[in-house]
Amino acid sequence: MLATFINALAVIIGALFGLFLGKKITESFKTVVMLSAGVTTLVIGIKMALDAPSSIANLFALIIGGFIGFALKIEDGILSLGDKIEKLTGKGESGGAFAKGFLNSSLLFCTGAMSIVGSIAAGTRGDYELILIKSIMDGFMAVVFASTYGLGVFASALTIVIYQGFFTLFGGVIEPLLGADGIGAMASTGGLLLIFLALNLLSLRDCKTGNFLPALILAPLMQYLYSLLPL
Repeated sequence: MLATFINALAVIIGALFGLFLGKKITESFKTVVMLSAGVTTLVIGIKMALDAPSSIANLFALIIGGFIGFALKIEDGILSLGDKIEKLTGKGESGGAFAKGFLNSSLLFCTGAMSIVGSIAAGTRGDYELILIKSIMDGFMAVVFASTYGLGVFASALTIVIYQGFFTLFGGVIEPLLGADGIGAMASTGGLLLIFLALNLLSLRDCKTGNFLPALILAPLMQYLYSLLPL
């Protein structure tokens, strides 16, 4: 769990810098920052998605997972959780910035391949390299997000501890159960979710990325079913 805690700490430190800078920079600069973050997220997402063991499996995972997520209103639930955390901290922010910062930063920090593969490597082999690299990247992105969204980015550190902690603690069971293709399918589907997130950051479309989170769970199953087809 040490690597996961380091990752969460990196986000907190980055968010502190971003919060400090956010009070000193202009709106035009924030726009530049968000566009830069959106394009970078888009490129990372495309690169991850292209490594999919099967694009067809990913497609079905997205469609079925999306239907489930929209039916359960998962994104609304995440935003509501962000609002509750905001009330607990007593820090009110206009326009739901806290909840949006919590949602977008949690998605960015936890849907990438490094979150899954790196956490499993740390838990099963004691290999912290991927998570440490991810911690540096997340720290810098936290600066960007906190300068725009504010305090909500801090709350995403809790998401990192819970999400990556799960894969770290249970990686010894998950890795052999899913296999290389299953983990690859989950990671590449995460890349597709990052593309959705990038479209939101670039204000091109409101994709409600949180509603597609079930696709991450379904991706290994869809990959397994695809492998059974006589193709």
